[in-house]
Amino acid sequence: MTVRRTWSSARNRVPTSLESPPRRGRTSSPQRDRESMRSWPPQGTGRPLRTARPVHVGSRSAGVSIGALRRAIVSDRDAAVACGFRAHIVPLRGRCLDPLDAVQPRSVSFGVSGYAARMTSFWFTGTPTPARPPLAGDIEVDTVVIGAGIVGLTTALLLADQGREVAVLEARQIGAVTSGASTAKISLLQGTRAQAIARRHGRDVLAKYLTANEAGFDWLLDFCIDHDIAVQRVPAVTYAQNADEFAAVRAEYEATRAVGLPTELVETFDVPFPTHGGVRLREQAQVDPVAVLTALAADIEARGGRIYESTRAQRLRRREGRVVIGTELGEVSAANVVVATGSPVFDRIGLAAQLTAQRSYLAAFQVSGPIPQEMFVSAGQPIRSLRWCPTEAGDVLLVGGSGHDVGRVDSEADQVAELLDWTDRWFPGARLLDRWSAQDYHPISELPYVGAVQLGAEEVQCATGFAKWGITNGVAAALVSAGRLTEREPTWSRAYDGWRSGAVKSLFAGVQANAAVARHMSTGWLHLLGTDEGTAPPEGEGRVERHGLHPKALCTVDGETHTVSAVCTHLRGILNWNDAEKSWDCPLHGSRFAPDGAVLEGPATAPLSD
Repeated sequence: MTVRRTWSSARNRVPTSLESPPRRGRTSSPQRDRESMRSWPPQGTGRPLRTARPVHVGSRSAGVSIGALRRAIVSDRDAAVACGFRAHIVPLRGRCLDPLDAVQPRSVSFGVSGYAARMTSFWFTGTPTPARPPLAGDIEVDTVVIGAGIVGLTTALLLADQGREVAVLEARQIGAVTSGASTAKISLLQGTRAQAIARRHGRDVLAKYLTANEAGFDWLLDFCIDHDIAVQRVPAVTYAQNADEFAAVRAEYEATRAVGLPTELVETFDVPFPTHGGVRLREQAQVDPVAVLTALAADIEARGGRIYESTRAQRLRRREGRVVIGTELGEVSAANVVVATGSPVFDRIGLAAQLTAQRSYLAAFQVSGPIPQEMFVSAGQPIRSLRWCPTEAGDVLLVGGSGHDVGRVDSEADQVAELLDWTDRWFPGARLLDRWSAQDYHPISELPYVGAVQLGAEEVQCATGFAKWGITNGVAAALVSAGRLTEREPTWSRAYDGWRSGAVKSLFAGVQANAAVARHMSTGWLHLLGTDEGTAPPEGEGRVERHGLHPKALCTVDGETHTVSAVCTHLRGILNWNDAEKSWDCPLHGSRFAPDGAVLEGPATAPLSD
């Protein structure tokens, strides 16, 4: 099978079997040419943020030099304070090595029991987002969607377009987790994903996967046009950081060309950082993810849908032929449920064991020199991902990468510092505006999964495993979920059913991943042979110790010492202290908790006990 060879021609929307009614008064034809969308909307109507304003450092107002920030990180606390940084800097695991504290971005609590997030996404800073009330009592709807990211909100809108009564439950705020922290690259060239999928599943499955992503690509761009959301049409590039990575670049080129994607090999790029060739796909896109989520939410409510924030789904049961989702604020009874959380809650078929939770870091910079005008991602480790964002004050550079498995590194703050070091080296004088983190889930099978959360229970669907490419995949997954619930399933939906068809091929990878989980489970408990130290941790630090027979997690944040259980409420893994974000992270399946034990994300749904 070969993918339709229309990738580089004028945009003709991929037909899907879930077609919404004509939307939002659209009058122009589908043949809106690509040239008109290269920078959409027109010049002067870009993102009206606070953008490249200086950030506050200690009592000073100044752009934060990355070199100065890094020097403060590696020096002692007194020297950092003398430089004007309000930070507690000790380069050890379990200690507060936190460049975030040094630059003091605006904290956002996202309704997590008073816990202020240590990292603030660039997309949220200075961007007003309407707050929605929490659930207040029991309700009954046709479909309840759990999670208000790109998958959940797109699914809810598609169902509302078909006349379904929909409610969305969001534990924090719209876009508070992965979607609002995304680089929001809308691309069919996705790092080295094509060669990984072709190697595991073959060319035909890769072609279906790309067709699915094209459907998500086209639907999302149509939506952005209809809502005057800024979209920049730019090339996507997978590049080699060194000569050894060029083999992966060539393999990606060959895998994509084999299924009709018009990629090209490029020898050199006009960029300040080192490259050793790359593969390029023209006419891809980038967007502000929060602008998209805000518009999706408004459309859902305009069609009678309801969105409840600060409402965590905690229980699932069945009653009189319906599914009932329990929260602390009431129950939602529905005929169908779509679980649109990063790692599916209410998992009863071992989905978490098929995923590796990965944390990565991003930062926004004001740069005095030219900014690369293509979207870059490296072919090897450590990942470096770059894009730009137009603002009223000029273009802003976004740099991401330095990813790792959740809870499995000695120091998360070292990962952040590595990213800042790289930027400072290749973009001298760059001024830090914001820095934040995101969590993604890499599937052992190399393919996303859209299907039942429980065996034989098709009324509870989920979508997961986008491997950091959740914008196009997320929209495509929503088309699949909504299509199945309305009996209009897209013909390419089998691309997201590879967890069953590729089970044997994924067996070895699954054994490796779950051996790592077992190792972290056992070593976490073995490290508890000592007793408690009898003292509170210093500010910004955390540790795990044994109180009698009970593992306890102690930390001091913002002058308050918290003591909670150190046992994850998902599958009883022992938690590790995240020194960059001041959180307790589980190395088994990626659940994360605030200092006071509140759930931040996970498959976990219950807070840590006292």
